[in-house]
Amino acid sequence: MSYFTKYVLQKLKWYIIVFFVALFLNFYLPRLIPGNPISGLVAQLTGPGTDVSQANQMHQTFVKEFGLDKSIPVQFFNYVKMLFQGSMGTSFSFYPRSVNSIVAEALPWTLILQVPAFTIGWILGNTLGAISAYKKGVVDHIIFPFSLYINAIPRYAFGMLLMWIFGIILGWFPLAGGYSSSMYPNLSWTFISNAASHYILPFLSVMLVTVGGQAIGMREMSIYELDSDYVLYSRSLGIKDSKIVQFVFKNASLPQITAFGSSLPILITGAVVTEVVFSYPGIGSLLFDAIRQSDYALIQGCTLVIILSVVFANFTLDILYGFIDPRVRTAQMEEVE
Repeated sequence: MSYFTKYVLQKLKWYIIVFFVALFLNFYLPRLIPGNPISGLVAQLTGPGTDVSQANQMHQTFVKEFGLDKSIPVQFFNYVKMLFQGSMGTSFSFYPRSVNSIVAEALPWTLILQVPAFTIGWILGNTLGAISAYKKGVVDHIIFPFSLYINAIPRYAFGMLLMWIFGIILGWFPLAGGYSSSMYPNLSWTFISNAASHYILPFLSVMLVTVGGQAIGMREMSIYELDSDYVLYSRSLGIKDSKIVQFVFKNASLPQITAFGSSLPILITGAVVTEVVFSYPGIGSLLFDAIRQSDYALIQGCTLVIILSVVFANFTLDILYGFIDPRVRTAQMEEVE
């Protein structure tokens, strides 16, 4: 067995352990939320004049159907068994719909919003940070304070600021939702244009905050590289500044690329604030509603998507680091041995 294969298997073992620990917390923590989801479900299905005994009978039926009459360890075992069969259960608040179908509807909205906004913000932010470090002077005095200001504003406050300016004062864009309530999602040009108008403000909210943070990080790394010994030595040899700058920004971007890879799974988590502010129909809004209604199954489904994305992304990064730089895998294997 090769050294690299041992490294991969060692990493895989620890990530499997991490996954099952996270899976148990994902199952157990929602049950600490105050409230009874079965009572809410019964209230939805019965009217004001429903007989009390009939409501109690319905309550007991649903308790057995969802397996809540069993002990926590048994419920967890059944939950894991169900996951391996490809099912995340049935939602309480959207009964009798499956969690799989609900999450499958919400996830594309989050990905369509978060991935382009974060990617464009990352590229634009790093470009501005590099320009700020290299040009200095007036350019730096404009870009750096702007980046600090944008980065310092909380996402929810920045979203509400955009809504106030562009939605209320100017009236250019809708204030909330992924599309008009009178429309049904389809591939027609009317729906796409309507959804695009609802998309712009949430997109700007995510993108501009990302620009601020990335510009600050790239500026600091570029300044550090520009003052390093190899740059000073290269300039003393008469190497063109344009050639030196290529290596400077390549080296400065490495930590930013690492941060980009590790931040991708966090996009779903970060979507909660933005989507709640704009009432955007993604995983973030879905998770928020599920928590308010103590919908255990739906909370578990939303957070399971986050767990899988975080574990997979970090495992992939660890393997790539070990493949690209043998020193990483050698050092970690020596620690284990």
